[in-house]
Amino acid sequence: MLIEPFAADDTACAVERLSLPGAGAPVSDSLLLADHTTLRVGGPADRLVVARTEAELIAAVGDCDLRGEPVLVVGGGSNLLVADEGFRGTVVVVATRGISADVSYCGGAAVKVAAGENWDDFVAESIRQEWSGIAALSGIPGSVGATPIQNVGAYGSEVAQVVTSVRTWDRQDRTQRTFPLVDCGFAYRTSRFKQNPGRYLVLEVGYQFPLGDLDAPVAYAELARTLGVEVGTRVKGAAVREAVLGLRRGKGMVLDAADHDTWSAGSFFTNPILTEEEAGSLPTDAPRFPAGDGLVKSSAAWLIQHAGFGKGFGAGAAGLSTKHVLALTNRGGASAEDLVELAREVRDGVAERFGVNLDPEVNLVGTSL
Repeated sequence: MLIEPFAADDTACAVERLSLPGAGAPVSDSLLLADHTTLRVGGPADRLVVARTEAELIAAVGDCDLRGEPVLVVGGGSNLLVADEGFRGTVVVVATRGISADVSYCGGAAVKVAAGENWDDFVAESIRQEWSGIAALSGIPGSVGATPIQNVGAYGSEVAQVVTSVRTWDRQDRTQRTFPLVDCGFAYRTSRFKQNPGRYLVLEVGYQFPLGDLDAPVAYAELARTLGVEVGTRVKGAAVREAVLGLRRGKGMVLDAADHDTWSAGSFFTNPILTEEEAGSLPTDAPRFPAGDGLVKSSAAWLIQHAGFGKGFGAGAAGLSTKHVLALTNRGGASAEDLVELAREVRDGVAERFGVNLDPEVNLVGTSL
């Protein structure tokens, strides 16, 4: 780590400008999409480019756009289900690295992170640096650049709570555009970037963190119980991370090559957002949470389980996780079509039982439900 002290003129605060070298495992140059996704399915691409600098990333995507060639941008591959036929075009793997921060005891840490950085590595680094706020998002696979697109969240936290800006390459106007928080359009598992699929290539994400070893107040009952505290209590970030990783491992949500329950794309379906009338038609014990504007959020996992799809459901190479019904897993040798057929069966079963349509959280490439 390189730390360059910087004293702000005529202020009471000293600012440290930090530049942390990025880290990450070597990126495979395999053309097979199965080698670039956590589900480990997907056929070959026509061409693959690994972009290790921002200039390479813009050039690779921009060149395809100018030639009218289809392009698939891949970060950690943790939210992709790619068809067995593969991708007819160029796959660009985002492997950019770099974390920089301006830190002061007055203003906290203003941090900029390259899109290709590993998200969980960044969470761990934030705890080491005592940048408070994202410990509850530990263990989520994928890259930093993917997190604002989906407005990634878990255990009562989401990235929208700490993001200050998202710098992008606008593929339509062929220029860089930086969106402040208010223009990112964040909502439950969505954003401006997701609602305009393919237009904005995320280059860098900006965050603002308060300083200290205590993380944000615990906002999720299950996490609070695990930590032995009341909801709303502040706990050291390291303890929150340990508890969250334990919870996620218990649900098969921390990547482990030896555990087929983790050969998944995490939660396959989003929790449904319902009208009050729709929510009122559910059984009385179905989970209900306020979602704003008179809407109600229910639990996709509860609906799946109570529609008759238990842990481990599925007789073939694709099945529900033995630890968590919301994850569709590759038990070894599954095809993309195996997973799609299972997803359809679960979706249709929930619709028939409860009249609720589950939408996939996973991005489908070359296939559909």
